[in-house]
Amino acid sequence: MITALKRIVRAGFVGFWRNAFVSIAAIFVMTVALFVIGATMMIDTLLGVSLENIQDKVDINVYFVPNAEQMDIDSLQRSLEALPDVESVTFTSREQALAEFTERHKNDEVIMQGLEELGDNPLGASLSIRAKETSQYEGIATFLEDQKAAEDPSKPLIDEVNFVKNKEAINKLTAIIQAVEKSTFIAMVILVLASVLITFNTIRLAIYTTREEISVMRLVGASNMYIRGPFMLQGIMYGLIAGVLALLILYPIVLYLGPATEQFFQFNLFNYFVTDFGYIFAVLVGTGIVLGMVSSAFAVARYLRV
Repeated sequence: MITALKRIVRAGFVGFWRNAFVSIAAIFVMTVALFVIGATMMIDTLLGVSLENIQDKVDINVYFVPNAEQMDIDSLQRSLEALPDVESVTFTSREQALAEFTERHKNDEVIMQGLEELGDNPLGASLSIRAKETSQYEGIATFLEDQKAAEDPSKPLIDEVNFVKNKEAINKLTAIIQAVEKSTFIAMVILVLASVLITFNTIRLAIYTTREEISVMRLVGASNMYIRGPFMLQGIMYGLIAGVLALLILYPIVLYLGPATEQFFQFNLFNYFVTDFGYIFAVLVGTGIVLGMVSSAFAVARYLRV
């Protein structure tokens, strides 16, 4: 059995080099397909991290009118803290808001001059509300809108609730992620189908060029596995080589993009590639081997009647 296995492996390598040009074409297309799969994994990870970062920074800010009574603000804060969806509520006084505003715009002479002319603090106090889950912000915002609607028009308390703006940012990013995932999925499917077809035709050509040898093997009583094995091995070799090549192409790209992704996304793509290399290797090489095996199996079943 070991001897037969060695002969199958040797015959597979001989067939691979005998059809070197078409083998290279099959490997090239499969490499492109696997590279797109790997790039999609990197892009999905980046977009996922971006969405998580934005969601972590999302909160609901409630801005009060400048003349709001502290007692009313404290009452609303206690009501918010009592909600089961609320994780924390942070109060910012008028004085603190003015100090932060002044610090942000200290180099803007027009704004600083306008503050001096006003003389009084034009800013109101505010509450920053963090929910336990992103999906829970909608209910908190509804609660605040109900509170605002129930106010006495002659004695308003809440000036603005900014959840809508944050919600729009999350929805836009989510839409972008879905569009990118859909487009990359379509491209990936097209390339995978192309690699399967080219590998299929490559194995078919290999079967055609060795048809006389196959006839001789049949005459001497060679087993079906011995005849089919080399062609199956060739398909596996295509996928294995293509997977390794895709990883080699990805490596310098993520190495170059690592510092840039860390700066813009606070996530180093190269570190992710190195840390999860085993998983990425298994996905790309494993997918390549499966594609090669399936393509060669179809070709053998279709054109090699033994």
